[in-house]
Amino acid sequence: MVVVNGALTDAGRATLEPLADEILVRENRGFDIWGHKHALDHLGPRIEEFDELILTNDTWFGPVRPYGPVFTRMDASPVDFWGMTDHAREEPNPFTGEGVLFYHLQSFWIAVRRRMFMSAQWGAYWQRLPEMPGYFDAVLRHEAIFTEHFANAGFRHDVAFPSAEYPTDHPALFNPDLLLRDGCPLLKRRPFFHYPPFLDRHAVIGRELLGEVEGYGYPTGVIWQDVARNVAPRVANTNAGALEVLWDRALPDETVSAVPRLAVIVHVVDEQALDDIGAHVRNLPASSDLIVTAPPHIDSARIRERLGRDGAPRFARIDVRTLPRPEVNHMSALLIGCRDVLLDGSYDIVVKLIAASPRRRSFNADRYLARHQFDNLLNSPGYVANLMALFRREPGLGAVFPPTVLLGSSHLGAGWGRLRPRAESLAKKLRISVPFDDVSPLAPFGGMMVFRPEALRLLTEHAWQYSDYAPASPFPDAPLADTQELLIAYAMGERGFHCRTVLAREYADISHTALEFTLDQLSSTTPGYPVEQIQYLHRAGRVGRGSALDLARMYLRLNHPQATAAVASAARSAVHRLTSLGRRRGDVR
Repeated sequence: MVVVNGALTDAGRATLEPLADEILVRENRGFDIWGHKHALDHLGPRIEEFDELILTNDTWFGPVRPYGPVFTRMDASPVDFWGMTDHAREEPNPFTGEGVLFYHLQSFWIAVRRRMFMSAQWGAYWQRLPEMPGYFDAVLRHEAIFTEHFANAGFRHDVAFPSAEYPTDHPALFNPDLLLRDGCPLLKRRPFFHYPPFLDRHAVIGRELLGEVEGYGYPTGVIWQDVARNVAPRVANTNAGALEVLWDRALPDETVSAVPRLAVIVHVVDEQALDDIGAHVRNLPASSDLIVTAPPHIDSARIRERLGRDGAPRFARIDVRTLPRPEVNHMSALLIGCRDVLLDGSYDIVVKLIAASPRRRSFNADRYLARHQFDNLLNSPGYVANLMALFRREPGLGAVFPPTVLLGSSHLGAGWGRLRPRAESLAKKLRISVPFDDVSPLAPFGGMMVFRPEALRLLTEHAWQYSDYAPASPFPDAPLADTQELLIAYAMGERGFHCRTVLAREYADISHTALEFTLDQLSSTTPGYPVEQIQYLHRAGRVGRGSALDLARMYLRLNHPQATAAVASAARSAVHRLTSLGRRRGDVR
């Protein structure tokens, strides 16, 4: 019996019907616990037809290892209920900071036998089940007390993979590789969506876990598809270690001929920059097609002349398109000027490049940004072969692009900038439900990437107009093109495609050493592990300019949070009253 909390599409029902005897659809309320209650109420007296009842949810992948040996072993255990994994007793309770977190079977998989589910205690428990408005309610008012409650009522319990036999109290999160090696059939989803600094603190490495799972024959594409749809992309990219450092020499059997239908789309902002484009695109196979877009003031004949110079690659086809408006940008050129290319199914992979000379930072920073884009996408023929091999190996890979540039840039800590409100509005309009990253998005900053046209359909199927890109209310300071650039990974995730970041080895050498030194300096005044440092700084709030007022505010937030909240609430109320009074008097528009 499958219980769906929320809506079920026709496609979803078609997927479930061959797998389930009954499908129930209910309001998305009360988490899986109230879903279980709904199913038990629906089952009613029919429950007596069964010998064992398994209550489970969708927080795991599997079977990674066979179920059979586990059921055989647990069938021999003379108990009334059993779990797949458990959690040791903790005092104080880590969720509340006081009291006791009782030893408990973890609720993602609990099997209950006839003696227990036919008892009066069982019926009373579910009849009195409290509301579960939040995640912590689900943990503290059900999962953490279920085992203790029924054990005190005289029912015996057991666990297939007891935490006492592992080096941590929570092996389902901290030691899933050891559970799998011992035959546990299930892999929890949490290592792929939990807060990355917390996993860093405990050295939980998702990339190694994916390799372990793949070694058992489980289709990791299922994991990637689920993660792409349900996890913030930068979180997923971090937890899965989805950065690929590629070699300049093609690895054995990694040839670009594996992806024959390849298009290169170049948007020209500065025709002088085409020389650098030519030096890099010659690393692509000669069977590639080239589509060039340019505003009307750039002569298409001059573009063809530059592309035809000695040393430039010989493309199978060259299509130069003059776009109708002078203010056209790289995203409107792609989504409007090349919409037919992306939707007609002619190409498996598209390489998106921009011929421009950045002039936003210092000379060195601009030069490094351009190199960072081109070299980490098209560094050499062998590099390109290895990059294309990623797409061949992973059908669910939507795009690759260089990671956020670190040198000469200030994207870290403020990647959304002023664009987040418009990004949220646009995501709602496009029905993108992939969670947003809190601080900075996973995005191709600079606009260059290699991608599957199929993965970008949520953006390309929308009928954009050039007029959409003009500054307009209510987001005059948030350009549509910049916003679309930041939404690429989220739009692809909605369709089940994930993104990876890629680096040439030289840039890995440069980036890692610079990042390590920077983090060392930033950490020098704040003790503890990174997750503790981050939590401390977040509690303190923004530093601002470090004025006496800023420091006083941070002190109050850290040491007197309730007083700070009260003052902030009073200040908001005062501002609201003054604003309302001004409107009534006509002083405020």
